[in-house]
Amino acid sequence: QVQLVESGGGLVQAGGSLRLSCVVSGRTFSNYDMGWFRQAPGKERDLVAAISSGGSTNYADSVKGRFTISRDNAKNTVYLQMNSLKPEDTAVYYCAAGSARIYNYWGQGTQVTVSS
Repeated sequence: QVQLVESGGGLVQAGGSLRLSCVVSGRTFSNYDMGWFRQAPGKERDLVAAISSGGSTNYADSVKGRFTISRDNAKNTVYLQMNSLKPEDTAVYYCAAGSARIYNYWGQGTQVTVSS
């Protein structure tokens, strides 16, 4: 069974930074495509950033230039570095694992709150 555990969320002022981490256990991490999603109250869960098993990345337009996704296969961990945070980045952030853009496994989520 695959398990994903996120950490690193919290409260930060606008303009600040946070780094989210997601540790994956149970299967061969390096085989998975990984994604970070977020869901704000009353809104749908949206993809923020993704990184393929081969290291290719893509980002939502709203975070390009501010967020960076990376992975460390030796540590079974995917990261989301978030800089220049805005109040509209406030959401629960979820880590997900899968392949071919289909995400089968999800973490429990971590709250990110950006104050103005």
